[in-house]
Amino acid sequence: MAEQQIKVAVLGGGSFGTALASIAADNGAHVRQWMRDEALVAQINQEHRNGRYLPHYAMNPAVQASTDLHTVLDDAELVLISIPSKAFRSVVQAAKPWLKASQILVSTTKGIESDSFLLMSQVLADETGFSHIGVIAGPNLASEIADKQLTATVIASADALTRTRVQQALGCRYFRVYASNDRHGVELGGALKNIYAIAAGMAAALGMGENTRSMLMTRALAEMSRFAVAQGANPMTFLGLAGVGDLIVTCSSNLSRNYRVGYAMGEGRSLEEAVSALGQVAEGVNTVKLVCAKAQEMGVYMPLAEGLSHVLFGGVPAQEMARTLMMGEQSSDVEFILPREAVQQAHLDNRGWHE
Repeated sequence: MAEQQIKVAVLGGGSFGTALASIAADNGAHVRQWMRDEALVAQINQEHRNGRYLPHYAMNPAVQASTDLHTVLDDAELVLISIPSKAFRSVVQAAKPWLKASQILVSTTKGIESDSFLLMSQVLADETGFSHIGVIAGPNLASEIADKQLTATVIASADALTRTRVQQALGCRYFRVYASNDRHGVELGGALKNIYAIAAGMAAALGMGENTRSMLMTRALAEMSRFAVAQGANPMTFLGLAGVGDLIVTCSSNLSRNYRVGYAMGEGRSLEEAVSALGQVAEGVNTVKLVCAKAQEMGVYMPLAEGLSHVLFGGVPAQEMARTLMMGEQSSDVEFILPREAVQQAHLDNRGWHE
C-alpha cells in the first residue's frame, strides 16, 4: 500500500521557510506556503521562484503559495512557522482558528520575544497548549540549502511523533535531520549564537585573524552554555549542531545576516545603516539587548555579550569591544570542568606571589 502523502504548511515567505517548503515538496509532501505579500505569492505560483529572498533558487513547482491562512492550514499535519520573532505571536494568533491539537507545530525562528523573554516554541505552547511542538535549529544558511549543499539540522522536541514526522518530511540526500529531546537547549543555542556572529563580523572587519576568531567562538560557546544551563538547558546540547555547529557557520560566513551587520559596523557604519543595508531581519540585534538584561537579572557572567551591547546601543566604537575582549579576567576555560569560582578563589589565595 502506498504511503499517504503528508500535508505540510509553511508560514512565512523568507529564505529558510522557502527552502524548507521546497525540500518537503521534493520529498513528496503536499506543501502550501503562506505569506502576506501578494506579489511574492503570484511569483512563487507562476515562476516557482522567491525573487525577494532566494532569487536564483528554482523551487519545486508543487509548492502552492497563498495569502490566506485558512487555505494553507486546512488539513495540514505538519506546520512549519518561519516568521521573525517580532511578528511570531501575532501570526500564530491569526492562525489559531484553523489550528488543531492533532497538528505538529514547529518553529524555525532563532529569536526571543521581547516583552516575555519566551522562545518561539514557548510562544507556540503558550498560545495553543498543544502537545506536538518542536523547534528546528542548526547550521542552516538558506542559500546553501537552496544550492543543495550538504546540510544538517536538529529537530528538538520532547514528543517523539514530532521528531519522527519532521525527519520524514524534510530528511533527504543533502539535508540531514537529527533528533534531540532538549527543545529548550537547542532553541537557546539557535537564538544566542546570533549575538556572537555580530561580534565575529566586527572582528573580521577590524582585520583580526583566525586566532582571534577561534578565541571569540570558543569563549562564546562557554558564555552561551553558561547562560543556557542557568536557564535549565543541558550543556551537552551545545556540543551539537544547534550549539557549536551553528556558532561555527554563523561566525565564519559572510552569508550570515548577523555577521554582515557586525562587519558593516566594524567598517564604521551605525547600527541603523548596517541593518537597513541588509534589508532583512538580523535577530541577533534584538537578542543582545534581551540576553544582557536577563543575564544581569540572573547573575550570569557574559562579558562578550555585554561588550557587544555597548557597541550596538551605547555608542562605544567597535575597536573598544575588541580591547575589552582581551581585558576580561583570565578565568577558567571549560567551566563545567573547572568552575570560575574556583579560579577566582585561587587568585585570592595566591595574591602576593608577584607583588
